[in-house]
Amino acid sequence: MSHGYESGRLDLPFVGIATFGKYPYQPDWSAIDADVAILGAPFDFGTQWRPGARFGPRAIREASTLFAFGHAGAYDHEDDTTYLGAGTRIVDIGDADIVHTDTIKSHANIETGVRAILKSGALPVVLGGDHSINIPCVRAFSEHGPIHILQFDAHLDFVDERHGVRFGHGNPMRRAAELPYVTGLSQFGIRNVSSTAKEGYDDARKMGSDILSVRQIRTLGTDAVLARIPEKTDIYLTIDIDGFDPSIAPGTGTPSHGGFTYYEVLELIAGVARRQRIVGIDLVEVAPDYDHTGTTAILAAQLLLNTIGRILHHAR
Repeated sequence: MSHGYESGRLDLPFVGIATFGKYPYQPDWSAIDADVAILGAPFDFGTQWRPGARFGPRAIREASTLFAFGHAGAYDHEDDTTYLGAGTRIVDIGDADIVHTDTIKSHANIETGVRAILKSGALPVVLGGDHSINIPCVRAFSEHGPIHILQFDAHLDFVDERHGVRFGHGNPMRRAAELPYVTGLSQFGIRNVSSTAKEGYDDARKMGSDILSVRQIRTLGTDAVLARIPEKTDIYLTIDIDGFDPSIAPGTGTPSHGGFTYYEVLELIAGVARRQRIVGIDLVEVAPDYDHTGTTAILAAQLLLNTIGRILHHAR
């Protein structure tokens, strides 16, 4: 892939293989050599209503090609900074193998992928899939803690067990809170008729959660919300696309009105990236077949590329 304007291929967004951001594909998980590695986790057997997030990774990758055209990186005139410029080292390692109807095996394959990324020293960025894929992602950090989880979501996802189900998309934050290397959770955007009853909120607060709705975050403002997130620990970022308002992100299984706009989330993430390490990311619940405009996948790709750009910029 050429990064020169006048040499090599023009390489328009609709040309070529749709890896994430049109960055190189690395199928050998023992040979990851990059600062960031993208892993697809196309698993959606944890859903309790509309399925379809298994097609999220493909949709996000395809949408991300839009932002791959602009070979000199992404100059941000507000920050007077070029993000994702020359020297950006990102690879796409493909997808974890999903075994239909087998949650345990599928989750184990996702965990293997995240562990391979961590072993290489790269930042894992995982494309879901439903929110249950966060469970193997966070498990992979058993030797890389402590971590604090920053969640953007309409739903608390703090169900312990329902009819024997412990690893569905309503359970991941509960499973995370049980881990000894997870020091706490910031659960932002939680609102409306939720997947978790009052006892779930009580349990979450007892286990170290700070829960804020979209309205509460707007009242507080970005700086006050950032001040509530612990500074002295690494951050694991989990983004459920239904944290955003369905007017801009209709392509999801459980849309919930009253959600975030784009900059509300990006400014919080950028503030965290400025002051501490973000060590892992998953973005989940993009179900493209509910959005024939493609805007949900574009939102996901744009948010991830801007987030990765800021993380790499501040790491340098």
